[in-house]
Amino acid sequence: MIRAALFDLDGTLTDTLTDISGAMNRALRLHGLPEWPREAYRMLVGNGARVLASRCVRERQDLAEAVLKDYQEWYGRHSLVATQPYPGIAELLRGLADRGIALCVLSNKPDADTKRVVGHFFPETAFACVRGQRPGVPVKPDPTAALAIAAELGFEPGEFLYVGDSGVDMTCANAAGMRAVGACWGYRSAEELLENGAARLARTPADVLSAAEDTQR
Repeated sequence: MIRAALFDLDGTLTDTLTDISGAMNRALRLHGLPEWPREAYRMLVGNGARVLASRCVRERQDLAEAVLKDYQEWYGRHSLVATQPYPGIAELLRGLADRGIALCVLSNKPDADTKRVVGHFFPETAFACVRGQRPGVPVKPDPTAALAIAAELGFEPGEFLYVGDSGVDMTCANAAGMRAVGACWGYRSAEELLENGAARLARTPADVLSAAEDTQR
């Protein structure tokens, strides 16, 4: 039986690509580095801000820390400019909550940014737990944070649906012993989701609700 749903944030609950790409391209410009097209960020994001900066500076790894600092300072103040929830997400969250399923968020985005975005766009949703990247805690796909959320709620990992849009999420879900559901409306392909262990693909948010209902039968 599913008792909780653990969601990724970027590319799963919210489309954050414009704000992320804008903040990172600004940081790159400040250091005289070439920018990336917005769509390229679909493959650049997913492993946390530090890895994002390292990827974006290309061979100029000597500038990665400075770019990361400028990115985080700007994004922290401009993370809500163009970001929006995906269509159907609000209805999905309500549907899960109405069925008594606890709602959680786990992102590789810094913890403060994660809480800011979730709190702004889903103020009426009573999340049981919202976690971003925190010092001393490995980022996904390491399952440490996901398992800590399960322990905090007092549920077995197998009682979770884990919904994410990337191979990182599917790998994390399987490592944690959670049921991996691939969000096909996000940044990565269905092929990537399946290759990394998606037990089920969700073409729309409504499909996640169906997945939850199927496990209750």
